[in-house]
Amino acid sequence: MIRVVLAEDQAMVRGAFAQLLDLQPDVTVVATAGDGDEALAAVAEHRPDVLLTDIEMPGRTGLDVAQELRGERTRVLIITTFARSGYLRRAMDAGVAGYVLKDAPIAELVSALRRVHAGERVVAPELAMAAWDSADPLTPRERELLQEVLTGASNADIAVRLNLAEGTVRNYLSTAMAKLGARNRSEAARTAKERGWL
Repeated sequence: MIRVVLAEDQAMVRGAFAQLLDLQPDVTVVATAGDGDEALAAVAEHRPDVLLTDIEMPGRTGLDVAQELRGERTRVLIITTFARSGYLRRAMDAGVAGYVLKDAPIAELVSALRRVHAGERVVAPELAMAAWDSADPLTPRERELLQEVLTGASNADIAVRLNLAEGTVRNYLSTAMAKLGARNRSEAARTAKERGWL
């Protein structure tokens, strides 16, 4: 029996996935979670074989949870609507065992779940090639600053929050803008987010 914790912030989707998975003779959903913190707590309590998780959730994202579980017995299978190569690359870097899209037929999801449980790595075919074609050009610091830009923070606010000089913040953001071909810092942050790099 494959023991699964299911993490999905949309209650209706979470309930539907849980019911569909419980129909499988070799799968049991031992717990569900509505955010990343609940997912980590459920994994700690139930020690499932697989954590099936969305990426975008309140608090910790599915990628944050995968990073925290790296090296643990529980394998992580990402299921998302985001067909972004940047997300896939970050997921692989976080040690996830699989990455599938929500619009795939349920039979494909169950197959991916079984394969991940068996020790394989599974990636949605439509994403596999794209992941290698668009490498993330940003440094960790540039990503950190662009993430702050998404919150609406000014350069002065970012400087205070990250203990940097305001000129240093401007330099990092200018470099990120050049790398992304963006006209301004907001466009750079949006572009990085759309490509799954933030």
